[in-house]
Amino acid sequence: MTNDEFRGKIGRTLGESHAWWPPKPTAPKDAPNIVFVVLDDVGYADLGCYGSEIATPRIDALAAGGIRFSNFHVTSMCSPTRACLLTGRNAHSVGVGAIAEWSSGFPGYQGRITKRAATIAEMLAENHYGTYAIGKWHLTNLANYAAAGPHEDWPLGRGFSRWYGFLGGYTDHWHPDLHADNRPVQPPNTDGYHLTCDLIDQAISQIRDHVTSAPDRPFFQYVALGAGHWPHQVPAGFLARYHGKYDSGWDAIREQRFRKQRELGLVPNNTILPKRNPGVSAWDVLDPDVKTLCARFQEAYAGFLEHADTEIGRLVDYLAAIGKLDETAIVVISDNGASGEGGATGAVNIRKHLMHEKETPAQGLAHLDRIGSEFSFNHYPQGWAQASNTPLKWYKRNTHGGGVRAPLIVHWPTRVAARGAIARQYHHVIDIVPTFLELIGIEAPAVHRGTEQIPVQGVSMAYALKDPNTATRKTTQHYELVGDRAIWHRGWKAVTHHVKGDDFAKDRWELYNLDADFSETNDLATIEPERLRELIDLWWAEAEANGVLPLDDRDVERAFEWFKANAPRKCEFLPGMARVDRLLVPAITDRSYTIRADIEVPLGGVEGAILSCGNRLGGFALYCQHGLAVFEYVYTEAVSYILRAPLRAGSRSVLLRFDRKGKNTGELSLYVDNARMASITIPNTWSTYGITAGLTCGFAGVAVSNAYSIPFTFTGDLHRVIVELADDDSNETAQAAAAIMQQQ
Repeated sequence: MTNDEFRGKIGRTLGESHAWWPPKPTAPKDAPNIVFVVLDDVGYADLGCYGSEIATPRIDALAAGGIRFSNFHVTSMCSPTRACLLTGRNAHSVGVGAIAEWSSGFPGYQGRITKRAATIAEMLAENHYGTYAIGKWHLTNLANYAAAGPHEDWPLGRGFSRWYGFLGGYTDHWHPDLHADNRPVQPPNTDGYHLTCDLIDQAISQIRDHVTSAPDRPFFQYVALGAGHWPHQVPAGFLARYHGKYDSGWDAIREQRFRKQRELGLVPNNTILPKRNPGVSAWDVLDPDVKTLCARFQEAYAGFLEHADTEIGRLVDYLAAIGKLDETAIVVISDNGASGEGGATGAVNIRKHLMHEKETPAQGLAHLDRIGSEFSFNHYPQGWAQASNTPLKWYKRNTHGGGVRAPLIVHWPTRVAARGAIARQYHHVIDIVPTFLELIGIEAPAVHRGTEQIPVQGVSMAYALKDPNTATRKTTQHYELVGDRAIWHRGWKAVTHHVKGDDFAKDRWELYNLDADFSETNDLATIEPERLRELIDLWWAEAEANGVLPLDDRDVERAFEWFKANAPRKCEFLPGMARVDRLLVPAITDRSYTIRADIEVPLGGVEGAILSCGNRLGGFALYCQHGLAVFEYVYTEAVSYILRAPLRAGSRSVLLRFDRKGKNTGELSLYVDNARMASITIPNTWSTYGITAGLTCGFAGVAVSNAYSIPFTFTGDLHRVIVELADDDSNETAQAAAAIMQQQ
């Protein structure tokens, strides 16, 4: 408080003075607590209350006591949906037209939310709410991933007072890359640890601290779980619950879910179940061993989702136990449709499969018992993704229904009029913020912290909570994701599935009357060409007004372009430093490099990690053990290359050198005090972008090798580690990765 703000009186003495305190701010009268629960890559048909056989009783109970939306839509990838959910504006309008890693330098693709769009956390914080975030963020540009920040686009920079979670699009659920507020932290190293349990523990802790320290203030909590994004990692007991339950295959499960959806009234009786998506085989034609593999992948996914449901139930139970459930609005959504990134038969190591080597069913079968465990990074086949999206076509990344139609459940005992009802109004994720602004009785600011704001673009759904049978009030919604485009206008939808590399002008647009064709099976483009032309023209107008242009069908190449432009040629690491994010580790992909460590070896020998990067599924570790310096290069979960050299006591320089000999191949050599002690040829190297964990110095945050246990702290004196990159890198790596992605 400054003297200019002071409204009391200051005399020469206390007796001649009058103290004054600013009035205590208050939240709007009867303002509810709000909890957003965001599931990841969970398809329209994956929850029990949306037709699934997967056991989700706790989410189903929220639906039974609240309201389900059957006509709710999102964007077709995670970062854009989250930007919409938190701002009430369209994704491109706020700079998040694609996932954060795929930013391109144009206004609609900044990889972070513009300051011209205050988040709901920022709006509510100014209305005396406590604001808390848990789990996945994925709204920070790669340039800001480092421990030193800047942190202005991390949760605490966008209106949240606390955050516990991970920055990127996914993480290992057994050994996650975690942050607390603005700093990287190591996950608890406890038996049975799983990220979903940890996130819910932290969510409960945040609420407990809020209600005990500020009982008169409402809270907003954003709970963004990693489930069910790959890797589908699940406690063994939950996986075991589904053994044998998917032996009938994806065709049978899809038909079963479709029947259940019609029984529940989620889809009209005239809905047609579309044909299999291109690339999805009939279950009956698969080899028996391939069926075994594919069924196990789905067992892991189902167990993963049931486990998440159980943990969400713990959070709901806590709200009930402290008497807050009836005054809390709980919103449950998924960020996009189910993922078809697993290809025809899935993968035990999906990052390898996507980035540098296609995984065969034989390789998957060899590791069948690892699926779901910490020794896997598994993802299911496309056939299961289409079953997840029943009765819709295509997947995540696509703008057909399978990519953009999602479950939405609102549980709010004091505001939902018809509990257990199904609302059929067409709505989009940008409509959630204006719904709560209306119901709380506050307005989005025209200026926030000195910055003029983009108006909120969503349409409030408050009317649907009161009457689920009334007509929709929304008129238009556009979509775009790496070239796939769509627009919905007054019940009609125009959509095109763009093939990467094709001429945008030659894309074929389809036309559907969604009011009569829930699953987009009756293409009316040739019957109503004038209507289609009007919708296409409207899409271009919306695209120009909302920052969608220029059209760009690149995906992973954008990240490689950023790495190539920004990767430092020399990095120095110090022992005990904060973890380096997996997307900021030295870009050693397909180039020569050296790793040099200056250490002191005591007379009794030394043990521990010098530098550790990645994990058992792909990475490297330079460490000391049993009187040896060891470098282990893990190409895949089954292929490793190891160099060893003896270490004498005293000051030692340990050097690892990789000499590139051709595309993704070269020679590794290990030196001690400039003497070459061992060498080996590496026929195939991985892509840095494809590894699944970060880098630590002086300890192992995640196990890369089975030769030691974490944290494997270095027991001698480690002065520094210097990584230097040569300039002999090749663009072929980005091209090869893009080619693999194109095959999915």
